[in-house]
Amino acid sequence: MIVSSTTAWAKGVRFRPDAVHVCYINTVSRFVFDPDRYVAGFGLGAFARPVVTQLARWDVRAAQRPTRFIANSRNVAERVRRWYGREADVLPCPVDVDRFTVGRGGGDYVVVVARLLPYKRVDLAIAGCALAGVPLHVIGSGPDAPRLQALARGTRTTFHGPVDDAARNALVGAARAAILPGEEDFGLVPLEAAAAGRPTLAYAAGGALETIVDGETGAFFLEPTAQSLADALRRFDAGRFESERLRAHAETFAPARFVARLRALVEETAAARG
Repeated sequence: MIVSSTTAWAKGVRFRPDAVHVCYINTVSRFVFDPDRYVAGFGLGAFARPVVTQLARWDVRAAQRPTRFIANSRNVAERVRRWYGREADVLPCPVDVDRFTVGRGGGDYVVVVARLLPYKRVDLAIAGCALAGVPLHVIGSGPDAPRLQALARGTRTTFHGPVDDAARNALVGAARAAILPGEEDFGLVPLEAAAAGRPTLAYAAGGALETIVDGETGAFFLEPTAQSLADALRRFDAGRFESERLRAHAETFAPARFVARLRALVEETAAARG
């Protein structure tokens, strides 16, 4: 019995004919199938394209090996179907809600928690918050940091870099809201923010559509532009969201539920193989 968790290579593990491989897939190999979005930001461009083409061919072959796929969202399950021709059960990611306590909000700022990579669209958050006149706090590190810091000069943006759990909990719990400016595979940050009692304003695409209940745990902006985000920020009323309701929503994604469902799916797969 093999249980893997993958964003790229683990699904391709070779195993004996009498074995079972259940693959929990967090995303398809997006840098292979959408290199303009996920690779071009690092300046590789045409140089990397022949390698990426070969990787794409291997990736499709490798995706035929697992006995069963379990996707972290309907969003990813659809990609598995479209790019690999495979069906996937859906089991949302677990959220470690115990790392967060409900904050009081009340801050005049919004917060982004992300790896600083181009596709995370922290640049959009910087520009949108500047247009709306809202202070932005950015938690996280990554190779896009120098570009983002340059873009943020003259705005009310504060970069905190990587922080420990206590500092993150305090910053998120006191914020007006979290911002999710890019299209995510699953949308973990809105659930972590909800665990801290804070709503999320997110771009209306990808996994966030599955982890945010519109009007109850957050709201959406419809276009991936600074103006669309700024307009949404001006309309956003953080006071309408109840911290207890937000926390309860996050707890529906608690690890114990994930473990029980994953175990059941693994046992079902093994029993079917006989």
